[in-house]
Amino acid sequence: MEVTERDIAFDPAGLLSAVAHAREGLWGVALDDVGAEPDSMALMPFINPDVIKLDLRLIQARTTAEVARIINAVLAQAERTGATILAEGIETPRHEQIARAMGATVGQGWLYGRPGPLPRTVPSPSHPLRLIGVEAATTVRTPFDIISARRKTTRSAKDLLIPMSMHLENKGLEGSEPVVLLGCFQEAIHFTERARARFERLARTASFVGAVGAGMDAAPAAGVRGANLTQADPLRGEWDVIVVGPHFAGALVARDCGDAGPDLQRRFDAVITYDRPLVIEAARALLSTLLPA
Repeated sequence: MEVTERDIAFDPAGLLSAVAHAREGLWGVALDDVGAEPDSMALMPFINPDVIKLDLRLIQARTTAEVARIINAVLAQAERTGATILAEGIETPRHEQIARAMGATVGQGWLYGRPGPLPRTVPSPSHPLRLIGVEAATTVRTPFDIISARRKTTRSAKDLLIPMSMHLENKGLEGSEPVVLLGCFQEAIHFTERARARFERLARTASFVGAVGAGMDAAPAAGVRGANLTQADPLRGEWDVIVVGPHFAGALVARDCGDAGPDLQRRFDAVITYDRPLVIEAARALLSTLLPA
């Protein structure tokens, strides 16, 4: 199944849901026109494409700092997952040379053949594209479950953790790269006016911003996707802030210790990590609550 970066920008949640269903049917997924919409690069780890198709402008245009950032993100994704990089728009030997330098092992373009009628029969490929075999999660786990199983927790009061959570949120405001920002607030009441203003500001430039909590509206702020947690949802015991960009990834995940008393003095068992694969795994778990069925 082929999807484009433009599809991501138009409806990221719907597209991610469609990709998840395709994976369940054992389909491969190709991400087309990579580089055409740089703001959506942050969602590439969640699509986890088998084939990354470089937009022809990356091959044919002059290499700039922006192109270099895109290619470095693509190379990092391919290195982590084994995805195949395909270059579009190869029309000259020079284009082919550039494509190889950008990590492409498959190419398409006029150098190899002009558009024409489809053949009556299509020969079997001599080198079939390898699917990376993304496995669906077998158990439902929360971000805290995922990260605390591999990282040591510390017990801290909420007022000590707030600056750390805001530091992660502010990574999205720096503007150096588009991000996916996900937050779990336990109860909608904790999604304060100040938090709402921050998330709304982030949503203007981020690839995707989501917030979950008991009583949370479907759109708790402009550009922010929300989800209401049921009474039995284990996420109601967690306070999570997760940020994923093309290069940066960080997460604060915390589980409520059940203290009574002032809100800022409530204690949490917490972990902060910048381990990218671990952060992405936790982000996928939280993102699943925000996707349409």
